[in-house]
Order: sequence, then structure tokens, then C-alpha cells
Amino acid sequence: MSRIYRMLQEVERPLFLHVNIRWNRSALNWLFHILSLIAGATFSLCISLAAGLFAPERWSHAGWLAFAAVVLSHIPVAIAKRSAPRLRPYQVFPQINTNRHPLKDPSFPSGHTTAAFAMLTPWMLAEPMLIPVLLPIGMGVALSRIYFGLHFPSDTVAGALLGSSTALFLSIWI
Repeated sequence: MSRIYRMLQEVERPLFLHVNIRWNRSALNWLFHILSLIAGATFSLCISLAAGLFAPERWSHAGWLAFAAVVLSHIPVAIAKRSAPRLRPYQVFPQINTNRHPLKDPSFPSGHTTAAFAMLTPWMLAEPMLIPVLLPIGMGVALSRIYFGLHFPSDTVAGALLGSSTALFLSIWI
């Protein structure tokens, strides 16, 4: 697996360094910090649970689906992080910008991006008119993880695919 990660790193390096170093602005620090908080486990589970419990029927179903998708999507995330560990970008490139508290667990796949897409996909399925609002939020979460030096682009792509596919599978199954 390390050979694959090395090949990916060569391909991803220019994009990663561009986002991480050239985009470094105080306004983006604030925006990406907020987006990272939204995709954290506590926020995404609490919002989904609250919608499941208190929202009207259509939105309640989306809330429960989002809750289940966030929980279930993190099983393969945990398995991948343990079975195919990947160094985080700040561990590979010492000159990059990082968050105040860089994470220490393996990089692949991005748990925040997985949670964001697992949480947002049910809402986009419930009301497709929300896609122009919610999809950029999910993409912003993925970019925030690159921006803060915590993930390579492929980590976030894998997280987006994992989160959204889990939600889609559950929407068909439930």
C-alpha cells in the first residue's frame, strides 16, 4: 500500500501544496475552521439526531438516514485507517501550514469528509433543490482538510465517496 501512497503523493503534491500554501488567508482560516467543525462527529451526529427526533416527517427521515450514514460510514474509515495507514501531509512535508492541533491518526480516508457527505447526502436526496447549497459545503469540508495540512486530496475524495455511497445505500435499503 505504501507504494500506491507514494505514487498518489507524486500526483497530488502540486494540488496539495497550492491549496495549503498559496490559499493561506485569514478569511479562509475562519471559513475552513467552521466547515471542519460542521463535519466533526459531535456536530454531524447531534444535528442529524435532532432532525430525526424533532423535524417534520420528510426531514425526520432524512435526519435518521443521515445519523445512520454517519455512524455506519465510520466503520470502513476505522478499518482503512488501521489496515492501510498513511502519513498525514504535515508529516511528509514539514514546510506546510497546519491546524493548531494536527491529528496524529492515519490520514486515509478523511473522516471529516466522510461525515460531511454521509450527513449531507440524505438532505440532498430529500430535496434536490438543496444540492446547490449543500454540495459546496461538502466540498468546502474536503478542501478544509487539505488547507489545514491534514489530508491529501485522495483522502478527501475517498471520504466523499464513502460517505455519500453509504447514505445512498441506506436510502435504498431503509
